Amino acid sequence: MDIKQRIEEIYPELVEIRRDFHRHPEPGFEEKWTSERIRGLLDGWGISYEYPVAGTGIAAMIQGSRPGRGNTVALRADMDALPLTENPACPYGSMNPGFMHACGHDAHVSIALGAARILRECKAEWSGCVKFFFQPAEETTGGALPMVEAGCMEEPHVDYVIGLHVMPTHESGEIEIRYGDLNASSDHIHIKLRGKSCHGAYPDTGVDAIVMAAAVINSLQTLVSRCISPLDSAVLTLGTIHGGTAGNIVAAETEMTGTLRTTDPAVREKIIDAMTRQVSCTCQAMGGSGEVVIVPGYAALINSDEIVDVLVETAEEVLGSQHIHPKKFPSLGVEDFSFFLEKAKGVFYHLGCANREKGITAPLHSQDFDIDEECLKLGVQLQAQLALKLLKRDIA
Repeated sequence: MDIKQRIEEIYPELVEIRRDFHRHPEPGFEEKWTSERIRGLLDGWGISYEYPVAGTGIAAMIQGSRPGRGNTVALRADMDALPLTENPACPYGSMNPGFMHACGHDAHVSIALGAARILRECKAEWSGCVKFFFQPAEETTGGALPMVEAGCMEEPHVDYVIGLHVMPTHESGEIEIRYGDLNASSDHIHIKLRGKSCHGAYPDTGVDAIVMAAAVINSLQTLVSRCISPLDSAVLTLGTIHGGTAGNIVAAETEMTGTLRTTDPAVREKIIDAMTRQVSCTCQAMGGSGEVVIVPGYAALINSDEIVDVLVETAEEVLGSQHIHPKKFPSLGVEDFSFFLEKAKGVFYHLGCANREKGITAPLHSQDFDIDEECLKLGVQLQAQLALKLLKRDIA
């Protein structure tokens, strides 16, 4: 099959599919209309699937019919939208008030569906298995881990996993890649300090939890600057602080919450250990006590370098090396595709979706965000051809 030519033929339908999803944005784990629409298309194309997976998720599968044993490759597309009111000027704007596909997940789903259709039509040309994960709730609590826990990476076991994200910082027809760490992990931090209340006129009879909080905050500011190598990436931010009951009473308790972002699991553990120790020791030295509770969020997204090599090889064939842009630094934003990468080698990359000549330049998570729909063609071609390469690639 001439994949590029076939994509041109189905492109008008692909645009309409994408706009249909764009009109019907839904929040995480509530993607019922979206799931039903996806299943209807899969049924029409003769593609089998499992539903529900992790709530509203779908795991579709195509088995190649060419003789021989191939690998199993998975393609992931997140489905959920954001709680944002879209600019009413959009001709195919949201029909669900207060929600909008402001992060391009409508494009991700459409690209995955296009790749599924192409690979289904040419299944006689390849052996192995391709899975498609239509994932809920990337923007909120994360649907990737529940899908993994539900067994989507097994039966058959996934050897390689591929993901992408549209990116308005690059023009349609371009991609952005990065070897190694691409996105940070995230951890929610809850710190509770306990002192002893007393009248503000007699502070020596109590233990001031607000003064302890000040000392703890100053202490934690040194973690990144003095405990972590300047060559590593980490951010520790305390965003809330609450304590005290009145202006003339020494506070008995203070609570703080924050976030920790790192791109290396070892750095993540080092900071958590040091933070727990510093909070406890600082409070103890002042006559009180303190504890740290860490609620893990997303894992760091770390690409497999050898699979990035295969992506580069594929992209050079499809669009030329001049349109492949290395990303210099990792993002400290998060992406739960990382949980799939904990189970299999793979790659996550950025697909340019801007078009400055058409005025399509709005950033992600904004009410004016849109894509140059020409990027759908490149997304489908890259995902399909990369999957075909990995089906027969032996990477140790």
